[in-house]
Amino acid sequence: MPIPDDKVMETLRAGYEAFNRGDYDMVAELVHPDVVFIRPGAEPPLQGSDAFRAWMEPDAFASQVSEPREVEIRGQRVLVHQHTTARGAGSGIEMEIGSWAVWTFDEDGQVIRIETYLEHEEAEARRAFEDS
Repeated sequence: MPIPDDKVMETLRAGYEAFNRGDYDMVAELVHPDVVFIRPGAEPPLQGSDAFRAWMEPDAFASQVSEPREVEIRGQRVLVHQHTTARGAGSGIEMEIGSWAVWTFDEDGQVIRIETYLEHEEAEARRAFEDS
């Protein structure tokens, strides 16, 4: 039985808000302990909430904020078009990037998979979203 859309939106909102204020422990609590995180580009996937939590920790960036711009929900899958701004830790250079994320929830409302795609990979993101 799919989880209600309002529960999905509540989890997404809580996750983005926690990430943006640097509360990575809170974000890690929203995902299943065995979450699979597919990173953009050729990076290998991460498995587990601890690995996902460690990935969020800024290293090259002094600050980073990610905002969902568009959200589509279909059952237990969500497609998010997001916009991220970041400032380099050493350089202070500002960066802006758009990306896509496909979130998959389990029947208990925990995130079990997150797939991230770069801005120009919208078609791939939509295919992943529709292959539910």
